[in-house]
Amino acid sequence: MTGKKCLECGDPLKGRIDKKYCSDYCRNAYNNRINKDSKNLVRNINNRLRKNYRILDSFPLKDGKTKTTKMRLVDKGFDFEYITNLYTTKKGATYYFVYDLGYLPLDHDHYIIVKRE
Repeated sequence: MTGKKCLECGDPLKGRIDKKYCSDYCRNAYNNRINKDSKNLVRNINNRLRKNYRILDSFPLKDGKTKTTKMRLVDKGFDFEYITNLYTTKKGATYYFVYDLGYLPLDHDHYIIVKRE
């Protein structure tokens, strides 16, 4: 016995010299407790990105693209604040992507939805 104690429950540790927890339960409980504050923020952002992705994916694409209106996106619950990356073409058009699905704002509140191959 090394005299080391579990970081979560304080029970004495047996086994490997670099062991930190007495069980998987204590390891998970410790990490959940440590990451609790940031986890809620990350979880909420990931949920919003997932919802935006499902909404973009719900539009049937022909040749990797389709057109829609801003109102149809908003009615489905799309949140334009949550994207994963931007892509600017050589001509200066900026596509907003949620993973591999993106959209390009057009005139009169129309959008083109594209899939990056």
